[in-house]
Amino acid sequence: MHEHNIIRKPWGYEYIAYQNDSVALKVLHISAGERTSLHCHPNKSTGLVLLAGTAEINFIADSKQLTAPAKQMIRRGLFHQTHAVSDNGIIMFEIETPVDKDDLVRLRDNYGRKDQGYEDNQFELPKDSECLWINDPVLGTSDFYKIGTCDVEITCATDTSIFENRNSNDIVMFLKGGLIKEVNNRPHLVTQPGDVGQVKVVKQVSQEMDCFAPDTIIAFIK
Repeated sequence: MHEHNIIRKPWGYEYIAYQNDSVALKVLHISAGERTSLHCHPNKSTGLVLLAGTAEINFIADSKQLTAPAKQMIRRGLFHQTHAVSDNGIIMFEIETPVDKDDLVRLRDNYGRKDQGYEDNQFELPKDSECLWINDPVLGTSDFYKIGTCDVEITCATDTSIFENRNSNDIVMFLKGGLIKEVNNRPHLVTQPGDVGQVKVVKQVSQEMDCFAPDTIIAFIK
């Protein structure tokens, strides 16, 4: 999947909005009534952030409904499916780590792709001017974007005070680095690239951590 292209899907389309050595962040546009395959990533963890509309996230045993802005973490190997139930479809961030587009196993699919891998380059189209691209911000600054019904702030995190005076329900996504806690002279990266949570949770964790890793970059979504 090339970062300059859109991938056409039977349910809509997706494209990469940000990528580094640790994570790939994609934007998914799923048309009303359509759904992804019921699939898993055996070696990747996935964070979903709903940016517009209402979605049903289906698992093998149960399901849950999300209305934007909302998030869901998917552990590696967990079969999941996203169904756009709102009239205008949905827009969603999907952040995966490690970066490996071929780490994909489909259990069921409405479009005949059950035994197929990720779409090849015959499904690629050039991005248009409406597509989002996120750059790393300059140290000490933040960049702001609008996508779907959500505002996105990308910022370099150097001090845990960054979580002060923010709405407790805002969503936090780690793009680089994370929070570090040293135990017995060993540093532990407690939050890592690809992790998605809420300010009210990450703020509590941050208060017990020692520092941010160098070059930590966070997305705040509200």
